[in-house]
Amino acid sequence: MSAQLQDDLNKQMAALGQRARAASQELIASTPDQRRVAIAAMAAEIRKDADAILAANAKDLAAAGDLGAAMRDRLVLDAKRIEAIAASLDEIAAMPDPLGEVMESWERPNGLTFQKVRVPLGVIGIIYESRPNVTADAGALCVKSGNAAVLRGGSESFHSSGALLAALRRGLASAGLPEDAIQSLPTTDRAAVGIMLGMVDDIDVIIPRGGKGLIARVSAESRIPVIKHLDGNCHTYVQSSADLAKARAVILNAKLRRTGVCGATESLLFDRAAVGSHALLILRDLLDAGCEVRADATLQALDTRIRPADEADWGTEYLDKIVSAKVVDGVDAAIAHVNLYGSHHTDAILTEDKAAAAAFTAKVDSAIVVVNASTQFADGGEFGFGAEIGISTGKLHARGPVGAQHLTSHKYVLTGDGTVRG
Repeated sequence: MSAQLQDDLNKQMAALGQRARAASQELIASTPDQRRVAIAAMAAEIRKDADAILAANAKDLAAAGDLGAAMRDRLVLDAKRIEAIAASLDEIAAMPDPLGEVMESWERPNGLTFQKVRVPLGVIGIIYESRPNVTADAGALCVKSGNAAVLRGGSESFHSSGALLAALRRGLASAGLPEDAIQSLPTTDRAAVGIMLGMVDDIDVIIPRGGKGLIARVSAESRIPVIKHLDGNCHTYVQSSADLAKARAVILNAKLRRTGVCGATESLLFDRAAVGSHALLILRDLLDAGCEVRADATLQALDTRIRPADEADWGTEYLDKIVSAKVVDGVDAAIAHVNLYGSHHTDAILTEDKAAAAAFTAKVDSAIVVVNASTQFADGGEFGFGAEIGISTGKLHARGPVGAQHLTSHKYVLTGDGTVRG
């Protein structure tokens, strides 16, 4: 990039940041009803503009010939998915407003009343790959929580995200809120991301949502606090007491309901005592459904279609019809494997043994731990949070599904009556 182009981009990004900061100040002063009406209007504009959004998506798909199946599935829009995007915004609009909530209150002996009150973070920068629906969900969640959003979607979804952004901004304007409350970077050039990660005066938090490469870059370069959404190398562990019928149904759903989502199970662990009773039927279910199984020597012996696994398989998020499988010697070995190879996203145990379930939930170091259910419940909507910006795998500020209430901080409000400190 020439010096002139770099200078022009720096100026564009600085102006964008200033507009975002000004819009965030207007949002702080907005009412819950204004924000609710704005998000409902966004949903209406998306429905109204469905044909234009589909046309924009067609441009992206035409240019995305080398995308893998999972990434292409994330990118593609149709009438059903557009309606789902609009319906998600309707849900966000109807959710309780998080701002101004008194989280705690107490009174001290000197008569002072203390309140811990929920407030916006300010301006949130969101960097994501492929999924155009994130544009709508992220924008609406930020507005719901009183934050301005600066979005950087993947270059492969540039036209789709742009069409959705236009609808969101029209919805904001119709409700009397600033259109600049939701903005996107003006270019697909990666240099803009580098500038964004240094905008400490204009952006308060960065949320990256994507693969390991994206997260690594943001973590290394950002001068702004980061809420990480790491990859989903999710495990399901079949303990020896697991109900076989439940386990077969849960694992088929956890692996194959949608293979391209971050909550899909990527690795199966079987108690050695469950190999004969559980593993054969479960793995054959997957094989018969077209899923490739890569396993250790013990499990390979169960079916000639099972391929050998190597060390890399234990740490791989496939996002495809592939699963790794391994035999472990009891719950402690399963926990050790999950904590070593997992991404601290979502991990499940299938068991009828309460002690085994208690040990697994206590010791597995993941944002979401599941007992006797599919890992694909790793979704903000399933938690009752409405849409989500992502699943945070970090331990500070927010962990697990990040909904509107998690895009807030707090302030303390002290009230006295001419009270002075002695």
